[in-house]
Amino acid sequence: MSWLFEPGFFSSAQVHTALIIGGVTAVVSASIGVFTVIRGQSFAGHALTDTAATGGSAAVLVSINPLVGFLAGAVLGAGAMEAVGVRHVRSRDLATGIVLGASIGLASLFLYLTTTTTATTGATQEILFGSIFVTAPSTVPVVIVFGVLAVLVVAAGFRPLLLTSIDPDLAAASGLRVGVVELAYMAALAFAVGLSSIAVGAILSTALLIGPAATALRLTKRIVAAVALAAGLGVATTWLGILVAYDSADWGAGHDTLPVSFCIVGLVFVLYLVSGLAFRVSEGARAARRSPSRPGAAPRMSSGSS
Repeated sequence: MSWLFEPGFFSSAQVHTALIIGGVTAVVSASIGVFTVIRGQSFAGHALTDTAATGGSAAVLVSINPLVGFLAGAVLGAGAMEAVGVRHVRSRDLATGIVLGASIGLASLFLYLTTTTTATTGATQEILFGSIFVTAPSTVPVVIVFGVLAVLVVAAGFRPLLLTSIDPDLAAASGLRVGVVELAYMAALAFAVGLSSIAVGAILSTALLIGPAATALRLTKRIVAAVALAAGLGVATTWLGILVAYDSADWGAGHDTLPVSFCIVGLVFVLYLVSGLAFRVSEGARAARRSPSRPGAAPRMSSGSS
C-alpha cells in the first residue's frame, strides 16, 4: 500500500488533525446541505460563505482563532438574511444579494488592513482557501462541539424542517411555527459554513455544502437515505482529497504540495459529474421500460412520405 499512502501519512499529527476536522465538517455540511438543496437556497449558502470570510478576516486582523471569526460571521450573516426576509421567495435573492455584497466589501477591507498594518503572512490564502494542514490541534474540540450542535438541531427538528422545506405554506397551515424552524435551520447552516471554511476556505465551502448533497439527491429520493449518503460521500471526498494533497508532495523533484482545498473540491465536482451521467443512464432505462417497442409493429410513416 506504499504506492497509495506516502511515508508518514498515518503518523503525522497534522494529518490526524486534518482528517478529524475534515470528517466532522463533511458530515455537518452534507447533512444540512440536503435541506439546502431541497429548499433551493444554495445562493443563501454561498452568501454565508462570504459572511464567514468577513468574520474570519476580522479574526485574523485582531489575532484570534479564525474559526471563531468564521462561525461568528456566518451566524451574523444568517441573522441578517433572516431579518431582511430570506424566508419569502420573492425577497430571498434580494436579501442574499445585499448581505453578499456587504460581506465581500468588509472582507476585502479586513484583509487589506491585515496585510498592510500587521506582520501576518498568508492571511488571504488561509481565509479564502483554507489551511487544514496547519490548523492547531486545539481547534479540534471546538469543531466537534459545534458540529454536534448543528447535527442535533437538524435531528431534533427533522420532520418540521422537512415539511417547511417541501411546502412552507402547508407547514404554516398545520400550525407549525415556521419562523422558529427557519431560524434553527439558518443557525445550523451558519455552523456548517463556518466549519467548512476551516477545511476548504470560505470561498470554496459552498462546494462541500452543496456537492455531496446534490449528488446524494440524484441517487435517492428518500430523505433519510440522502442525508446518510451525502455524509458518506462528503467524508470520502474530504479524506481522499487530504490524501491526494499529502501524496502530491512526492510527485516530482521540487514539486510543492497541491492545495488540499483544490483536491477536495475537485473530487466533489468529479463525483457530481459522474452522478449526473449515472442519473441520465438510469432515466433513459426507465423511459425505455415505460414505452417498450412492440415486436412486429409497422414503422410509423410521416405524413409527407410517398
